[in-house]
Amino acid sequence: MNPYAKLTFSLSLVLGTTITISSNHWMMAWTGLEINTLAIIPLISKHHHPRAIEAAIKYFLTQAAASTLLLFSSTINAWHTGQWDITQLSHPTASLLLTTAIAMKLGLVPFHFWFPEVLQGSPLTTAMLLSTVMKFPPITILLLTSHSLNPTLLTTMAIASAALGGWMGLNQTQIRKILAFSSISHLGWMTIILIYNPKLTLLTFYLYCFMTAAIFLTLNTTKSLKLSTMMTSWTKTPTLNASFMLTLLSLAGLPPLTGFLPKWLIIQELSKQEMTPAATIIAILSLLGLFFYLRLAYYSTITLPPNPTNHMKQWYVNKPANTLIATLITLSTLLLPMSPMILASI
Repeated sequence: MNPYAKLTFSLSLVLGTTITISSNHWMMAWTGLEINTLAIIPLISKHHHPRAIEAAIKYFLTQAAASTLLLFSSTINAWHTGQWDITQLSHPTASLLLTTAIAMKLGLVPFHFWFPEVLQGSPLTTAMLLSTVMKFPPITILLLTSHSLNPTLLTTMAIASAALGGWMGLNQTQIRKILAFSSISHLGWMTIILIYNPKLTLLTFYLYCFMTAAIFLTLNTTKSLKLSTMMTSWTKTPTLNASFMLTLLSLAGLPPLTGFLPKWLIIQELSKQEMTPAATIIAILSLLGLFFYLRLAYYSTITLPPNPTNHMKQWYVNKPANTLIATLITLSTLLLPMSPMILASI
């Protein structure tokens, strides 16, 4: 891709995200979401391959439908209340339509079908953007309207997302699909606590972004797309692979790594809100995710590859591991001791 075109699309992503997260008016928020959608589509279809083109079309259709629902929701609310302010969402039908639209934008169950397919058809760097940056504007809209949303509906969708993200990730061999179902599962954790403690949702999202970005950049460095190619990557970058294993375990939420912090706080907050059954269910469902994270960690560092491999071995890495990956891996694994300071700042 032409570097100027790539720069234009990247700046458009920054612009669209900034417009949405800083807007009070529904039309401005919608404009930012549309700029984001139009900027990411060329990055998805960068490689002229049938799967990439299919992913771009699926992404466009889903996001267009979600944007239409968001406009419809805001129009209904404005019709009944005379308000175009995002925080003044008070009509129940508008709230329901908005929840549906944002669930489609994020890939929450039952509107998750597009997300694994689109991630599988995208390059690793674009898949990282889809899993992290592209989720920020919809989550911001959810935060601004959290007081108007239906708690029962959000809790049901959250538990369903955690369950499906765990179940569907179990038998996957493509790493991007595994990370897509991991993203759906984490979105369930963010959604269940949204109404009771929105700042905790934001903290969970930030930490999830650190961990996921570290994983995608590591995979991009070692050129690993499947579990079978992952098995030989330890010969190229043993130190990076050991760090990669720790990041995966952090994403699974194991103490004493960073990923344990949001899960611990969410379960504590749910217990305070007298939602102990929901906390118990979502904690048990996270064990499904733990299984496939452990499988990824096992494949990346512990398993020796069999002698006859059906793919070409790469004896060197095209890109050396850079400072950004080192910083992200550090943040993804070592922030738990700093949790009192993090809690004081939110």
